[in-house]
Amino acid sequence: MVTEEELKSLIADCPHLYHMAMRQSWPSIEQHGLLPTDALLDLWEVDGQARADLTTLRRPKSVAISHPTQGNAVIRDQIPMHDHHLTKCLRDGLTPADWHKRLNERVFFWLTEQRLERLLCAGAYKADEHIVLKVDTRSLIASHRDRIELSPMNSGCTMPFAHPRGADTFLPIDAYPYAAWRAKRRATDVVVELTVIGGVPDIKAYVTEVSIRACGKTLTRLL
Repeated sequence: MVTEEELKSLIADCPHLYHMAMRQSWPSIEQHGLLPTDALLDLWEVDGQARADLTTLRRPKSVAISHPTQGNAVIRDQIPMHDHHLTKCLRDGLTPADWHKRLNERVFFWLTEQRLERLLCAGAYKADEHIVLKVDTRSLIASHRDRIELSPMNSGCTMPFAHPRGADTFLPIDAYPYAAWRAKRRATDVVVELTVIGGVPDIKAYVTEVSIRACGKTLTRLL
């Protein structure tokens, strides 16, 4: 488990969180907050087979959705993850559909700018521009601790290696084995992902910077 002293160390080592979003997504985030796929589909009133496909199947490309009142939104692709890899690496009786459901109920933050930059420069994304939210770690945890779960890995990637994952990949702060991971890793890699189940509707309260970035460069700052 994470003791209060360990949590203080984690926040000191990783004072900011980073979220990468589609280039055109900032107006929607400003209005509705940072929402996971599930919540976006609720708000955009997507149901039936379309909803089932978007929440239980891999998305090989980004999917645009529209609503007469809400307007347009884009649900990001899942290019770095493949179901045939998931089938081999999932534990605890989980199926690829189960894993997709877990991913689609939460939003994700990197704990270091280095990991953000790695994603910005990944083959599928390095030619594109993205919105990046820089978030205050301490205040986000203080407000949403009961819905936060931590992961020691990139849970949405199975390339080039499909690392094992299962029921204990995402754990609440109080249950996360901080000391065990700290014994194996440097301080900034003890937690790889901070996730918030249900999203962060009040994300603007914790954002310290919004920028448009591409691989290796910041193009402009919006906030």
